[in-house]
Amino acid sequence: MRYKGGASPIRGALFDLDGTLINTYDLYIEAYSRALEPYVGYRLSEAGIIALRPVSEIGLLRSVAGESNLAAVHREFVGIYRALHGELFGGIYPGIAAMLAELRLEDLLLGIVTGKSQAAWEVTSEATGLGGFDAVVTDDHVPHPKPNPGGIALALRKLGLRAEDAVYVGDATGDAKAARAAGVRFVAALWPKAPDEVEPFVRAVGEYEPWRILQRPSELPDAIRGPQEGP
Repeated sequence: MRYKGGASPIRGALFDLDGTLINTYDLYIEAYSRALEPYVGYRLSEAGIIALRPVSEIGLLRSVAGESNLAAVHREFVGIYRALHGELFGGIYPGIAAMLAELRLEDLLLGIVTGKSQAAWEVTSEATGLGGFDAVVTDDHVPHPKPNPGGIALALRKLGLRAEDAVYVGDATGDAKAARAAGVRFVAALWPKAPDEVEPFVRAVGEYEPWRILQRPSELPDAIRGPQEGP
């Protein structure tokens, strides 16, 4: 259905993946540590990996192992990611499956724009049952990761949507910046945040004028059905 409101009706919802729909934090930290150890000569700590700004899976591996080793280290990384998935995957966030089901019933076009590689996405997609998406843009599909808006723009083209027809849901300042640059309405997801993370996150994304700031996934369908004006 086309949702009514004062602004352009929302016809599509795009989502960040890791940290917004699913919890892969521990899985990624361990997979990066194991895959990169041969290239740095020691086991990278959690803090060391975070310092590398892991917004792009392929970009992070390239930054450490180098372009000439990228194919090999990525194969190793995906193998480790797959092997550890059952043990370290943190699951789909509560309420996400029901929210996606509700949006699908309303015939909203759904897409993912993620810094995850296609290979890692396929592992997680098969294991989690998130359901089908009308467009999936992974790290392999764009030359620059978020906050560059290219991934969101590509997803909009795949869906046949204008920027004003869509929202982008994410949990990071880079998501907000990318959405703003792409011209789509940004929805800030608070459900993955620990209590002490909420205020700094809200303050950080405020610069990019989020369309909605939501505590729970269940709030998104109602937000889309409601008035479409700004925050």
